[in-house]
Amino acid sequence: MPTTLHNTNALYAITDCANLRGAALYSPVQQALAGGCRFVQYRDKSDDKVRRYAEATQLLKLCRQFNAKLIINDDVALARSVKADGVHLGQSDSTIREARQALGAKAIIGATCHSDMELARYALQDGANYVAFGRFFPSATKPDAPPARLSLLTQVRRRWPDCCIVAIGGITQANAELAIQQGANYVAVCHDVCHHPNPTAYARAFARTSAA
Repeated sequence: MPTTLHNTNALYAITDCANLRGAALYSPVQQALAGGCRFVQYRDKSDDKVRRYAEATQLLKLCRQFNAKLIINDDVALARSVKADGVHLGQSDSTIREARQALGAKAIIGATCHSDMELARYALQDGANYVAFGRFFPSATKPDAPPARLSLLTQVRRRWPDCCIVAIGGITQANAELAIQQGANYVAVCHDVCHHPNPTAYARAFARTSAA
């Protein structure tokens, strides 16, 4: 996920699988893709392997229709089985090297770094394609996540000018510009896009922010 890849739109949409199923899950994703979003993360923390496989497979089909990328949250095995474009790893998940070995050289691998630049250093050394920081604002998805200052994004950008940075945690259309101005290439949005009355228009609004 280098800064030159699909940078016509800064929206990195995350599915709200805790509240949406079936058509209610697929519809906002399809609409956001139609609006220009080119990165979707399938995030489901349940242990229903059959449903998760079916949902990830359908989301991948939608992404392929729009030449977009599907990233699987946490689950390297699921990413491999559905042939997704990559995986996003937390600090307690598989290592980046294990994920790379399982998914191959072309896979997009992202790493959660919270507010810790040392975690980012290790992730980048191990071959992460992007590093994610946050939460920067109150988050319904991760209410207990430790807060981070927006100025952290500027520090990361200065230290690693060419790395791909994703801001996550409480990002909405109203505050996304703040994160991008500080150095983020992409902003990860879950609830705000999945429950928006017009996800296509929502995604289009992020085209103007993607010059970073």
